[in-house]
Amino acid sequence: NFYAIFNICSAGDHFISASTIYGGTYNLFAVTLKKLGIEVTFVDQDAPAEEIKKAFRPNTKALFAETVSNPAMNVLDIEKFAEIAHSEGVPLIVDNTFPTPINCRPFEWGADIVVHSTTKYMDGHAAALGGAIVDSGNFDWEAYADKYPGLTQPDESYHGLTYTKAFGKGAYITKAVVQLMRDLGSAQSPQNSFLLNIGLETLHLRMPRHCENALKAAEYLESRPEVAWVNYPGLEGNKYYELAQKYMPNGTCGVMTFGLKGGRNASIKFMDNLGLIAIVTHVADARSCILHPASHTHRQLSDQQLIEAGVAPDLIRLSVGIENAEDIINDIEQALG
Repeated sequence: NFYAIFNICSAGDHFISASTIYGGTYNLFAVTLKKLGIEVTFVDQDAPAEEIKKAFRPNTKALFAETVSNPAMNVLDIEKFAEIAHSEGVPLIVDNTFPTPINCRPFEWGADIVVHSTTKYMDGHAAALGGAIVDSGNFDWEAYADKYPGLTQPDESYHGLTYTKAFGKGAYITKAVVQLMRDLGSAQSPQNSFLLNIGLETLHLRMPRHCENALKAAEYLESRPEVAWVNYPGLEGNKYYELAQKYMPNGTCGVMTFGLKGGRNASIKFMDNLGLIAIVTHVADARSCILHPASHTHRQLSDQQLIEAGVAPDLIRLSVGIENAEDIINDIEQALG
């Protein structure tokens, strides 16, 4: 996400992001990029298009969102966001980590650039850290040449080459490699690349199993009187069900959130009672994992920022693995007591 934004933004620039995104990304955008002189405005992704457009400025360079947000599980209306971005002359960058390309293909709905944390489902086994940027090549940087001088004007650090003229549709991704990776690193080790490739070989087999198991677990949780709410886009009563069916008809992912009627303390006690499901900060793994974001991944956020990121104090994030669905449900049952 840093490279995706920094590749077209520099000091004095601005971009817009959906507010319901992963806590680490929120922190990167709101704090770290601010130190580099890059400002972000967070918006409600479910707001009307006209409302979101009010956040744009003359120096706005990109619109960012997650296709399925972590951990809020909001499903992005990709077409709406693409229309907003393109009407304002900026690319739409989406993080497609949770659905993966198996379940969601953002380019087909108008997204320009897709990013992934390959550490999650693509690896699938918590074996290797990694990330990926995939450029569709569809955004016309030359049409907004004054806005993107880094791509449309000579790069003095690279023999005076102009990326759009030398590489055409490959301008953006080439600049990310030959300039940002050259100067900042982040090249994956051969061993981690090897592990990632092994994971990718079974991604198309694992994702359907994750989705199948997750739906069974979500339906079971919904049936329990101790459970206050369940948020999984695959459930017919979910507010994002229709969007999920449109963009991800074969399933979203194996991740869901829910809360217990006893609130924060009941949620922590429930997790402590689990046996099969591991309490870890990792997510989107072959094994089932669980955590309490407010005291883990989102602990750096203020109460107000937690609310904006869609994280309630009682929220439990359950990442359903590819174990036997009955075993997963049995563990949930005994933990509920």
